[in-house]
Amino acid sequence: MKSLAVKNLKGRSVRTAVLMTLAALLSFTVLGGTLVVRSLDKGLVSLKARLGADVMVVPKEATMKKKFEDMILQGTTGYFYMDMSRAEEVMEREGVGQVSPQFFLASTSSSCCSIPVQLIGFEPETDFTVSPWIKRTYGGQLGFCDIVAGSDLNVFVGDKLSFYGVECTVAAKLEKTGTSYDTTVFASGETVKELIRSSLEKGMNDFADIDPERSVSCLMINAADGTSPEELVNDINIHVKKVKAYKTGDMIKGISDSLGGVSRMIGLLIAAVWVLGIVILSLAFTMSVNERRKEFAVLRVIGASRGSLAGLVLKEALLTCTLGSLAGAALGLLVLLPFNGFIEETLALPFLLPGVGSIAGFTAGAVILSVLSGAAAAAISALRVSRIDTGLILRGDN
Repeated sequence: MKSLAVKNLKGRSVRTAVLMTLAALLSFTVLGGTLVVRSLDKGLVSLKARLGADVMVVPKEATMKKKFEDMILQGTTGYFYMDMSRAEEVMEREGVGQVSPQFFLASTSSSCCSIPVQLIGFEPETDFTVSPWIKRTYGGQLGFCDIVAGSDLNVFVGDKLSFYGVECTVAAKLEKTGTSYDTTVFASGETVKELIRSSLEKGMNDFADIDPERSVSCLMINAADGTSPEELVNDINIHVKKVKAYKTGDMIKGISDSLGGVSRMIGLLIAAVWVLGIVILSLAFTMSVNERRKEFAVLRVIGASRGSLAGLVLKEALLTCTLGSLAGAALGLLVLLPFNGFIEETLALPFLLPGVGSIAGFTAGAVILSVLSGAAAAAISALRVSRIDTGLILRGDN
């Protein structure tokens, strides 16, 4: 019966192609949708870890910038500074636990800089947000004018990059994070201060009367034991002038809500395609069985049992759906894996593909689900075949 099933599929190539296409669509949709949702979830987790602090404090004027949150969350280039006296006031507030400053500087694509990127300086001695990411690929200490490049930047370890006339060495590259880290350059605070000084001397930036030695861009803070992030944010905003404190969880709430909306839409799409696919497959198998009633009647006459006829229909369905599902899954991987950067840019949300093992598991699951769906759709037709009245069909044909 297996060879007969194969011959039947080859003999009805158009019908077979249609059924395979439907199975491929099911597999493609389930795999593609699942991978996108999982990548968005993983990207959000990565973004939360990237912020890595309970509270962020920035100068109040920074919040007036149109792209302030994009600068923090999406890597849009920009900078802002507050005087160290304000930072010290914040650090002295009760409830402040771990605290570490960061320094922002935007390079440009003019002759002053090798590439236009967001540069972030941090203090290795106190940092608890950037260092964990860097240590995954670089175990050494960053020296003066050493930099760490995000994974999406077209640079390599050992390359020399110039920013505002200062030559820097790429000491390491970060792993893919699915966040703004992937297009950012990191350096020690001293290195970024030197870049700021150089840009001021060359008249390449207008920082007003900023003193690089007495300025920071933001403070990353963990609340002390016994103090909630909400309490700390309220305390800083009430008692320290000219700064704005944010609970980092609230900063990504908009992204989280957007991600939830996209995930729900994808889930509805998967469900709609799955239901529609099952209905169409059921109709297709039903029509096929009706067209082949005489064929099945003849097989019964020459000795085929009712069970073997039902098995023939199921084998054809399994073969068709397996081939179609594999093709759909392969197409899904070909679309998602090479173009995940384009998908991330289109969605404007953190996007980080799962590991190879997870992708393989999702692929196998999508194929199995598609095959089982096809088999379920064919089961009704198989049951009808097993109940065919051979004599009635042959007499009616004559």
